[in-house]
Amino acid sequence: MEYFTDLIQILVPAGLVLYAVYLIVRNFLQKQFDAQLIGLKMKTTDTVLPVRLQAYERTCLLLERISPNNILLRLSNPAISAFEFQQLLLNEIGEELNHNLSQQVYMSDEAWKQVRATVNIIIAVIQDASQEMKAENNAIDLSQAIFDKMIKLESDPVGDTLTFVKNEIRQVFL
Repeated sequence: MEYFTDLIQILVPAGLVLYAVYLIVRNFLQKQFDAQLIGLKMKTTDTVLPVRLQAYERTCLLLERISPNNILLRLSNPAISAFEFQQLLLNEIGEELNHNLSQQVYMSDEAWKQVRATVNIIIAVIQDASQEMKAENNAIDLSQAIFDKMIKLESDPVGDTLTFVKNEIRQVFL
């Protein structure tokens, strides 16, 4: 019995010391892990933030380039027919969008949905205006019809989307 009592007197303090060492080592390792995780997040942030900012910048540029005010003035050529001009506009918008499709990876889903909706509205306005054209109409006539249809819209889709994207940039980066 005395042997058993001596064994318990040795094992209980040893167990307590072992448990204390376990807690200290676990706490130390957790702090090390947390420090490494913070360092990794900082490195990721340093890498990803500039790429995200560039994605938002490119998206704003896409919206500005496909805006009827800009695209019609940039591509307008009175020597081509309204049909040829419609095809030119739609091709240009398609190329701009395809060139910037990868930007959606760095943006919120809501922002990208608004960008796509704006592109679709502009395409619909162009197609709607071109349906009113006759064979003798030229690019200037189609441009005028597109401007008229954009004015009749209740809102400015490009301006609204640019505002949304800029506000999202401000939330993320400020």
